[in-house]
Amino acid sequence: MRFGKPLRWLASGLALVLALWGGANLWLEHVLNTPLPLNSPVIVDIRPGSGLGQVTRQLSAEAGLQHPRLLSWWAQKQGFERAIRTGEFELTPGMSPRGALQHLISGQAVQYPVTLIEGTTVRSALASLWRSPKLKITLEGQSDEAILAAIGSPLPHLEGALFPDTYFYTAGTTDQELLRRASRRLTQVLEAQWQSRAVGLPYATPYEALTLASIIEKESGLLSERERIAGVFVRRLQNGMRLQSDPTVIYGLGESFDGNLRRVDLDTTTPYNTYRINGLPPSPIAMAGEDAIHASLNPSDESYLYFVATGDGGHYFSTTLDEHNAAVRRYQLNRSQATP
Repeated sequence: MRFGKPLRWLASGLALVLALWGGANLWLEHVLNTPLPLNSPVIVDIRPGSGLGQVTRQLSAEAGLQHPRLLSWWAQKQGFERAIRTGEFELTPGMSPRGALQHLISGQAVQYPVTLIEGTTVRSALASLWRSPKLKITLEGQSDEAILAAIGSPLPHLEGALFPDTYFYTAGTTDQELLRRASRRLTQVLEAQWQSRAVGLPYATPYEALTLASIIEKESGLLSERERIAGVFVRRLQNGMRLQSDPTVIYGLGESFDGNLRRVDLDTTTPYNTYRINGLPPSPIAMAGEDAIHASLNPSDESYLYFVATGDGGHYFSTTLDEHNAAVRRYQLNRSQATP
C-alpha cells in the first residue's frame, strides 16, 4: 500500500506527458494543414543548393509561412532534406505548408508555353521564340548550319526542320533543348506519315514530301482543301509541269518582297521560283504541320491541275487551262478592277 502515492504521481505525470505530446501533435498538424495566407498565386524560385532551412525561410518571406523552423524540423524528420526540387513553383490560395512542401518535392515546376506556328518561316519563329520569358538563349545570332548542328537535325536546311506545335518548358531551359525537341518531333511525324503514304508518289525521299507539304501549308487556308491542293501539285510533278506556286516566289524574293506580287517577280529567277524552275525547290519554304505533311503523302485522287483563290479563303479548282483562265478572270482580275 505504501507504493500507492508514487504510483499515482507516476500515472499523473505520464498522463500529463501524454496530454502534452498529444497537444503538441495536434498543434503541429494545425500548423502543417492551415492554409498559407495567400490571396493570389505566388511563384517561388527554388535555387540549386537550397537547404531545408533556406527553403522554409523563403516560404516565410514570399508565401507568409508562420513557422519556418517548425516546418524545417518536421521535413527533416520525414527525410525530405534532399527531396526538394529546384525551379519555379506556383503556390496557390488554400495550399497548406505541408501541401506547399509536397509541391516542391513533386518537381511540378511552372511550365511556360511557346508556340511554333504552321506556315511561318523558321527565322520568324526563332525571333518569336527568343522573346519567350525565362528561356535561356544560347543560339541567337548563329547561322542556320550551326543551329542545325546544335539541335542534331539530320536535315540539310533549317527551314522546315522544326515541327510546329506548342511546347512547354521550365525556367532556365535553353533554346537548344527546346529546338531539339521540335526537331525530333518533326522526324517522328514525318517518318510515321511516310510509312503510311499513298503509292506512286513523285518523291524520292521524305524530305521532298516535307518540301511540298510546306508549299501546301502556305497555299491552303482551309483544312478541307489541303489534300485537293496536294493532288494538284502531285499531278503537276507527275506530268512534268512546273508547280507555279506564288508562295515559293515570295520566299525566294526574301526581304525584297514588299507585299505586292508583280509579273516581274514571277519572271525573276531564284532557286525557289517554281514559275522558273522544274520540280521542287531545294528546301521547304515554311514550317509544315502534320495535316499538310499528311496531305502531301495522301493527295486527293482527282484530275485537277490548276486552282485559283476565290477571295474567301478557298480556291476554285480546274482541270483544263481554259477553265483555269476563266476562273482567274472571274475571281482575280474582276476583283482587282473593282478595288479602288
